[in-house]
Order: sequence, then structure tokens, then C-alpha cells
Amino acid sequence: MKKLLFTAAIAVLGFTSVNAQEEMTTGGFANGDVFVSGAVGFGTSSQGDFKENQFEISPKVGFFVSDNIAVGASVGYTSFTEEGPAFDPTSLETVTAEDKLSALSAGVFGRYYTTPSSQFSFFGELSANFVATKFDEAFVEADQKADGLNFGFTPGVSYFVSNCIALEASVGVLNYSTNKADAEGAEARNDFNIGLDLSDINFGIVYKF
Repeated sequence: MKKLLFTAAIAVLGFTSVNAQEEMTTGGFANGDVFVSGAVGFGTSSQGDFKENQFEISPKVGFFVSDNIAVGASVGYTSFTEEGPAFDPTSLETVTAEDKLSALSAGVFGRYYTTPSSQFSFFGELSANFVATKFDEAFVEADQKADGLNFGFTPGVSYFVSNCIALEASVGVLNYSTNKADAEGAEARNDFNIGLDLSDINFGIVYKF
């Protein structure tokens, strides 16, 4: 999916850079600016009788409360479907079964930018999100649900390709999450991760009003 998002970002860069050169503008952020950003992606893979499909959309909106600081809100939706042959305990036959996982998130974030008024700038983002997850497993009547919180620190870069459009790249380096299954007697699971994983780079497009 990240390859698809990267390809889309490169396409936008190539299309808008011509306009940027013609307009001779460099973009940049300033106090009072409003922006929307995010990414949309779809991925699919198959091997033999097994298939996987994934869809993700993660829009966010931000407002610059000063020349360097922006605050905002975000929402996200992810769905993952896995299909393949499985044994049906009811019919005692091998059938095509489907497992589904979906997650809905909502949260807030704050960013600090360096050189925000220039065409190229760095930022650090602190975020907090509520995440609700549902898992629909084949041959299981009741859906499995879990709720949790996620906190993270994400550095990134922003590059304006026109006066209003910028490309973003970011990577999480610190994350803490806690979630608990919606079942009697379930215990919360806590995870803490720190480190730089270049395979987890996220790409997006920003539009400034």
C-alpha cells in the first residue's frame, strides 16, 4: 500500500511542479493557515487460493495557532479482508471462508515546524488517538471487539510543490498503545515501541487554504 501512496505522491509532484515553476511561488505555512492532509490507499495480494485486500483512509485537518505551531484533529478507517479455504465444523467440509478486520480511529495532534514559511520544512508531531477495532472471524457468531488508546511522536518533512499543495513524509519513532478486548475478564494489553523503522514511512498530500 505504501508503494501505491508513494507512486501517487510522485505523480502529483510531477503534475504540480510545472504549475509551481510557472507561478514562481514557494508556498509555506504561517499563523492562521488551515490545511487538510492525509492518505488513501488500497492493496491486494494473492497466493494460490488465498487472497488479501486492504483499504485505508486517514484524513486530518490542522490550524496554525502561531507561525511554528499547528493543532488539529484526525480520523481514520482501515479494513483488512483475508479469504481462503478453511474447514467448516458445521458441514464438515472445506469451504471458502473470509475473515474481516476493521478499525476506526479519532484523535488530536499538535505539530511544531522549523522554517514553516519556506518551501521545505521539518516538523515533529505529537498525537493521541482512540481506536475501536472489530474482528469478524469465519465460523464464529459473535464479533470480537476491542477499544484502546494510542499515543505517538512522529517526525516528518513537508515540501511545497505549488503555493497550496505540499507533499509529506513521516515515520513514527515513539509509540505507546493500550487496548482491551470487549469481553468479560479480559485484561488490557500495553505496548511501547521506540526506534526508527524506514519500512514504516508514510506519505501524504497537504492542501493549504
